[in-house]
Amino acid sequence: MSVDILLTGAGGQLGWEVARRVRAPLTIKALSRSQLDITDRDLVFNTISAISPKVVINGAAYTAVDKAEADPKTAFAVNRDGPRYLAEACSYHDIPLIHVSTDYIFDGSKAGSYSEDDPAAPLGIYGESKWAGEVAVREGCARHVILRTSWVHGIHGNNFVKAMLRLAQSHDHIKVVDDQYGSPTFAGDLAEVVIIVSRLMIDGNLPQNGIGTFHCAGAGVTTWCNFAREIFKITKPEIVEVPVIQSISSAEYPTPSRRPINSALDCQKLAVIYGISLRPWEEALAEMLDGVLAADTLFGGP
Repeated sequence: MSVDILLTGAGGQLGWEVARRVRAPLTIKALSRSQLDITDRDLVFNTISAISPKVVINGAAYTAVDKAEADPKTAFAVNRDGPRYLAEACSYHDIPLIHVSTDYIFDGSKAGSYSEDDPAAPLGIYGESKWAGEVAVREGCARHVILRTSWVHGIHGNNFVKAMLRLAQSHDHIKVVDDQYGSPTFAGDLAEVVIIVSRLMIDGNLPQNGIGTFHCAGAGVTTWCNFAREIFKITKPEIVEVPVIQSISSAEYPTPSRRPINSALDCQKLAVIYGISLRPWEEALAEMLDGVLAADTLFGGP
């Protein structure tokens, strides 16, 4: 059996969007964690050998930022070892690999947006494991594209947007951190970029300097608090009681893992080399919310 795209992590926010957006003539084999555990090296090699894809997309990741502090073994197994096995298998079969990473590899101390060349300095286990995964991909597979993204939200699965909507069902006031800055990214928009890059890889039409690491996030920068306010501004007609969003500091909302104060990503490199720029995060959020309400996925994914 041979397909154009082998996708791991098909049950996640990004993987779900990629799987449903791939169109003919492209073919895809989308595998969830239960179908392909990327931490099993032999299984990874055997699966890639059997399917013989033209490109591999790694959408699998351990994303529980706080839980990672208590379970570093699992975080590193999924976020470092899994990508290493995929990279080695892809290199062995001369298959290009697309890997998705995170803004949490940075410590947030920079005043402006982070470029791809800024040094990594993760604050917690999640960021450390994702950075280790990037290194593993670079070392293991020469033909790779790493897409770093931030604050991902989607119709499928759990995320900040859905958490806010759920809280609104039982809370008149919601306290939200207002001193952390980043760029919300709709999983559907990120999926479209992944598919574009996949198609270019399959056709052998990658642009000059198209291999390497690229930042890919929604246009614009906001705080979690303003993100929450925008959610309820958009969904107001569908919600009986819109909660009051109260601004608080990170110090007032301690978490097991420290978050970067600033994780805004400079996405100019992707725009210059690939001609791709994501739309404003507010516009993408509106589409995401329409999808959530239409699919009635607030209390569970499709």
